[in-house]
Amino acid sequence: MQRVIDLEGCLNFRDLGGYPTVDGRRLRWRQLYRSDALHLLTPPDVARLRDELRVREVIDLRSTAERREEVAGPLAPPWFREHHIPLFDGEVRSAEQRADIRTLADRYFLMAEFAREAIGRVLTVLGQSSSPAVFHCAAGKDRTGVVSAVILATLGVEDDLIVADYVATQAKLDAIIDRLMSTRGYQTMLSALPPDTLHAEPETMVALLERVREVYGSMRDYVRAAGVDEATLRSLETRLLEA
Repeated sequence: MQRVIDLEGCLNFRDLGGYPTVDGRRLRWRQLYRSDALHLLTPPDVARLRDELRVREVIDLRSTAERREEVAGPLAPPWFREHHIPLFDGEVRSAEQRADIRTLADRYFLMAEFAREAIGRVLTVLGQSSSPAVFHCAAGKDRTGVVSAVILATLGVEDDLIVADYVATQAKLDAIIDRLMSTRGYQTMLSALPPDTLHAEPETMVALLERVREVYGSMRDYVRAAGVDEATLRSLETRLLEA
C-alpha cells in the first residue's frame, strides 16, 4: 500500500495505515489520513478521494479565520461530511504569553493542553464514524502532527514510529511553506512564526510524548481527560485496528 497519496492540490496527504502496535495488531490501510490544507484540491483530486479512497469524513483543524480567508474547501456534501474542530480559534496567543515557551515541543504541549477537549472531539468523531476519514490543518505538521501522535499512541503504536511519521513532513516542508506563502491568508501568519517552529525534527515529537506521559501517565489517560469514553476507545480500536 502507498502511504503518500499524490494529489495536485496538497503536498502532505498520507495514509496512517500499516503501523504495528505493541500488542501485535496493525492499523488498517485506507481508513485514516492526515493532510495539509485541502482548499486547493482539483476536481480530479476530489474524485480520487471520493471514488478510490472513499473518504467521507473531513475534519478541519484550522481556525475560523483561516477558513474565512482560504474557504473551507471543495469536499462538500452529499459525498463528504465536514467537521470543523479548530484546535484554537485566535485565543492561543494570550496563552502562549502566560506560558514558558522555549521550544516547538513546548508549543505542542501547550496546544495539547489548550485544545484538549477539541482533540477529544476529533477522536470521538472518528470513533463514531464507519467511513474513511481525513484530518488536516494548514501545513499538516503542527496541529495535524499533534493529533496524529495522540491517535497513534492511543492505539498502541511505538514511539519511534510516531516520531518517524511526524518527521516525514520535513521532506516536503519547504514546498508546503512556499505554497502557503502564495496564498493571502497565510503570509502574515507564517511570517510571524518564530524560525524554530518551521521544522519537523524528531526531538520535538520525542519531547511531546514524554511530556504528556509525565503529566498524564499515558496517552490513554490524556484522551480520557479529553472526554473520550471507553466505548469510543473500543470503537476506535475496532474500526482502525486489524483483528
